[in-house]
Order: sequence, then structure tokens, then C-alpha cells
Amino acid sequence: MILDHYISRIFIMVSLLMVASEGVVKGQQSLTLSQAVSTARERSVEALSARHSFVSTYWAYKTYQASRLPSLSLYGGLMNYDRSLKLLQSYDDGSFRYVATESLQNSLGLKLSQNIGLTGGTLSLYSDLSRIDQFGGNASMNWYSQPVTIYYSQPLFSYNSFKWSKLVEPKEYEKGKRTYLESMEKISLKTAQSFFDLYLAIRTLETSRNNLANTKRMCSLAEERLELGSVTRDEYLQLRLKVLTDSLSIRENEVEVRKAQMALNSLLGYNEDMEIVPVIDDEIPDIQLDYNAVYDKTLKNSTFFIGNDISLLQAESDVAKAKADRGLTMAFSAKFGLSKTNPEFSGVYRNLDNQEVVGLTFSVPIFDWGLGKGKVQKAKAAQDVVRAQVEQDESNYRRQLFMLVGQFNNQRSQCLVSGQAYEIAGERFNLMVEKFKNGSATVTQMVDAQKDSDAALTKYVTDLNDFWNYYYTIRSYTLYDFAEKRNIEVDFMEMIR
Repeated sequence: MILDHYISRIFIMVSLLMVASEGVVKGQQSLTLSQAVSTARERSVEALSARHSFVSTYWAYKTYQASRLPSLSLYGGLMNYDRSLKLLQSYDDGSFRYVATESLQNSLGLKLSQNIGLTGGTLSLYSDLSRIDQFGGNASMNWYSQPVTIYYSQPLFSYNSFKWSKLVEPKEYEKGKRTYLESMEKISLKTAQSFFDLYLAIRTLETSRNNLANTKRMCSLAEERLELGSVTRDEYLQLRLKVLTDSLSIRENEVEVRKAQMALNSLLGYNEDMEIVPVIDDEIPDIQLDYNAVYDKTLKNSTFFIGNDISLLQAESDVAKAKADRGLTMAFSAKFGLSKTNPEFSGVYRNLDNQEVVGLTFSVPIFDWGLGKGKVQKAKAAQDVVRAQVEQDESNYRRQLFMLVGQFNNQRSQCLVSGQAYEIAGERFNLMVEKFKNGSATVTQMVDAQKDSDAALTKYVTDLNDFWNYYYTIRSYTLYDFAEKRNIEVDFMEMIR
């Protein structure tokens, strides 16, 4: 007896250690919908991807801004050695002959450049110094300096890329910020869907377990009443069959819970051992939306309309480029500065000589087999398609938004009704169970009441899910929090840092 007592105590201690170790490995955390959404917006892979996407857009915009600022560069060539035969022409008789040359050239310069956005030209200021060492029979050394030189290049009648980038790039950056905000709202939407999927799966599993327990009790009662003749064998077999189907439902629902749990854990950035317990708040925000107000917020905040603006600008830019490339192209360039060459370094910056170089180049297509005209017509046709597509998309967008606002406004009352229906269906099922115990209800009536209760639960959770889906979808359209009555904003500079 003493040995058995010690064995029992050891067994209990081992069991407690196993349970404790399981609790350490597998954590449990209760989360409300708002907490789940907040966690997903911070930890999910989608949130990380959205942040990196915005950072990429930010640096693209910074690159555009840098292209409009002065740039300073150091240039040159070091130890450029040349030992070869050069073909030279005699000034006396015009004859050609190859002459062996051997030289070493070094150069260094500093250049300051500025793009002119208004005209599309480029203004440069540079200073450089070169040294050429000639080897062989006529060995010599010369310095060549350009202390100050101003150079300006201006395309005429051509496509001004600076002008169009000034119109498009700020909109692209603004679109990038809005895209990030929309991505975060879509994460909220996805989280709400997974949250309610898990909640419904857990509630369905609990219901199936309760159903099995009730069915077993009713089956035992029916077996006793079968002997008394108050229950038919058909009803008794129906209950036995339901015991089997309820057992199978538990296994299937356990799998659904596990699937839903893993999906939500993955979205929230938790490992598979974490058990999330969703907590539902039955208080539904009493928000009624006006379509015109929603459309106004969408017009100001969404990526849809600014994306259409960018598409129209790009199409217009393509037409302008095609027209510029078709006709006369001309470029003006001018260079003014000082220069000097001298065999001594001390004299290369003395008594400087002026230098002026001014020129105009042009190209006029005389016959191109309609190539230029074809490019212009193609660009115009593409522009017409973009305009038509934008008009059609905006029409579809307004119609979709109108339907979404209407569905959202109706969904709260739908949730309240389905919640009441769930309570009534549950009460009716309990009543049928009691009636069956008293012999005043049939098995069919009890089973039908149970099915109605199960369906009412599914309908209620689905309606809650739909409400929050509509809510976060409208937030993603408008980037506006109608509950707090403020625009959805983020400190983008803090994100970059």
C-alpha cells in the first residue's frame, strides 16, 4: 500500500510537470478585434512590405528633387599613356605619313552643373588643368588650363522632360503615401476577416461539443422511453445517428479551428504555438454615412483619383514627346571662359586668353515614310484610350462606392436583428430539449431547433464580419476615420528614420 501510494504521488507530479511544460510551450492570449488589428499593422509581413514599398517611393522622390539641384563633380584622367603610330598630313605638300608618338597625359577638373527646369537646358561652370608629356626625339612638356569656363546647352523645339517630371513626380510621391495608408487599411480588413473566421470556428466547435453532449443525453433518455413505447424506434435510431454525425462534426470543426488559428497567427506575426482567443464586443458603432461626404473624402484622399491624374499626365507627356521628335529639332550651345597653355606651370595661369564658342545645331526630317506622324497618331490614340478608361473607371468607382455605403448603413441593423434571432433560436432549442424530456416534442422538432440555433450563430457572426469588412473597406477608400471624424495620418518622416 505504501509503495502504491508513492507511485501514485510520483505519477501525479509527472502529470503536473507535463501540463506545466505544455503551458510554457503553448501560450494563450485573448485579443479584441481592435487589438488584433493594431498587432497586424505593426508585426505582419504585409505591413513590413508596405513600409519598404513606401521607403522606395520616398527615395525615388528624393532622387527627383536632387536632379533639380546643383551638382558638383570631380573629373579627370590619370596616367593616360599613348605609344602608337599617328597618321599625319604634311602642311607643305599635303602628303600623309605615319609618325611614331609617345606621350603621357594627366588632367583634373571640377564641374558645377544645374538643370534648368523651365527651359530644359543645362548650365555648367567648370575649371580644369591638363599636363601633356611628349617623349622621344622632340621631348617636351606642356600645361593647359581652363580656370573658369561657363557652358550652356539649350535644346529648342524639343521635349522638356524636366517640365513633365515636375508635374508627375510630386503626384507619384503623394500617391505613394496614400498607397501605404490604403495598404494598412487592407491589412485591417484582412485581420478582421481572419479574426471572425477564428471566432466562428471556435464557437462552432463549442456548439458541436454541446450538441454531442445533449444528443447523448437525449439518446439515453430515448432508449429508456423506447421500452415504454413513448418513443418510436425510428426516432431512437435518428438520435443514435445524430450522435455519430455530431462526433464527426467535432473532428471537422477542430481542424477548422486549427486552420483559422494558424492563419490569424501568421497574419499577426505569432508562431504556431500561440493560441489566440478572440473576444467579441457586441457594441457596434452607431455610424450612418452620407454618400456625398464619403465621395468627397475619397476624391481628396484616395489613390484612385490621383492615379487617374497621373495616367492622364503621362499620356499627355507621350503625345508631347512624339510631336517634338517628329519635327524640327534644334540645339543651342555657348561656352565662354579663359584658357592658357605654357610649358611652365608658373605661367599657365598668367595672361589668360579669352575663349568663346557659340553654335547652333539642327535636324529637319525631309522624308521619313510617315514614321513621325505614325508615332504622334499612336500617342494620341493611346491618350484617347486612357481618357475613356478613366471616365469608365470613375463611373464604376462611384457606383461601387454608392453600393458600399448603402450596405454599410444597413449592416448595423442587420447585426442587431441577427443577434436577437440567435438569442431566440438558442432559447427555442433549450425549450425543445425540455419538451423532449417531458415527451411533448419529437426528435425531429428538437433536431430542427438545434439546426436553427446553429444557423443563427453562423448568421450572426457572419453579419458582424460583414459590418467590419464594410467599415475597413470604406476607410481604405476614403483614408478617413468616421468614428473619430479625422483623416487617417502617419508620421512618414519617422518611418524613414
